[in-house]
Amino acid sequence: MEKEDVFKKIPCPAFLMFDNAAYLADMSFELPCKCKPEEVTSVVWYFQKSMGSRQTKVLTDFDGTMFLDSGHIRVGSHMLKRFSIRMFSLIVFRAQVEDSGHYLCGTKEGDFFYGYDVDVQSSKAITVAFEDRNQHPQKDHTEDHFSVFTTFWDWTKCDRCGVRGEQRRIGLCYVKSAYLYPRYRTVPTDVVSCGSRSVPRRFQGTIRLRKPEVVIRSCLTPCVKRKGPEEGVLSISNLIAKVGQKPWLPKVPIQFHKQHLGSGLIIACPGARPEHAVAWDKDSTRLYRTSFLIGVNKSMRVFIDHGNHLHIRFTQLDDRGTYFCWREGQMVAGFRLSVRFQGDRKRTLDDPETRYAIKAILTSYVLITMVFVGIHISRCCYYAFRCTLMG
Repeated sequence: MEKEDVFKKIPCPAFLMFDNAAYLADMSFELPCKCKPEEVTSVVWYFQKSMGSRQTKVLTDFDGTMFLDSGHIRVGSHMLKRFSIRMFSLIVFRAQVEDSGHYLCGTKEGDFFYGYDVDVQSSKAITVAFEDRNQHPQKDHTEDHFSVFTTFWDWTKCDRCGVRGEQRRIGLCYVKSAYLYPRYRTVPTDVVSCGSRSVPRRFQGTIRLRKPEVVIRSCLTPCVKRKGPEEGVLSISNLIAKVGQKPWLPKVPIQFHKQHLGSGLIIACPGARPEHAVAWDKDSTRLYRTSFLIGVNKSMRVFIDHGNHLHIRFTQLDDRGTYFCWREGQMVAGFRLSVRFQGDRKRTLDDPETRYAIKAILTSYVLITMVFVGIHISRCCYYAFRCTLMG
């Protein structure tokens, strides 16, 4: 009923406009259909990569009641498997760069009511700055007809409590220009995200060089005291336990997992999203982002990506242990990892280890070929120079 009242108050624009919205890859976002005629009881969402494109995707079951469990959505899966429509709003889970484009709310007859210009910015080449090392964000870039800058979100919560933790601040790329296409609604005026379709093509060559940013700093927050067990429960527990020994109770739920030696593993923190403050520990060792963030060292085997997942490449025996996950300053789960030897099994091209090996072999082959060709070219030049002198 509240939704219907909102639709009665907000008239649909006579000329379809697009609201600009920017997100970081792997984040989920919701696009509300802010207006529709009173007689329309269900909406259809359309996706267009660019304005006027003939390739239009229909994102609905034509009933407006499609539901998905975001916990079952895999990273990198097709967009048609990563969306849901709830109360006329479109929800896209774990958005990818290819999800950038125009989203239109309308009917199956082709009547459009509201539109969005969505820009999903990649996290692969993100610029990282550590405040503790006196590193600073990128400076603004200004040219004659436009300026490029970074707009930062608020700092996250401290990802640990009671010990030194870390905070993140995500920044997305934006551009300010008086030459933006007028069909796009911008707030504030003349400011849109760098991947917006309202940016003229002649500006995009320079703007593409600008990357999203993340700033990381240390923090220290006290833990909130949790209510302990009642006195009666504690006494019963002590009676059941052996004399002189206390029963072992894990601080958080523990999941046990067996991994084959040499294979890859990705661990996700339960209930965590990329915008959350997430931290990882191995037993009593803190895995701080200053040392374990992806990109800090190109040869890293264990690292944390910008989606807060813990990656272990080519699992080794010393990777055995318990990995604890912190979410929003509270330890929430543990993963007990054991590594075992595996028997003979067939490798496929889909295995990360196979891809890594093929990439290493091809890179080595290219380098050896370049050195071989370079040596022969040098010898030819040397003999040609000697013949010239002798002639």
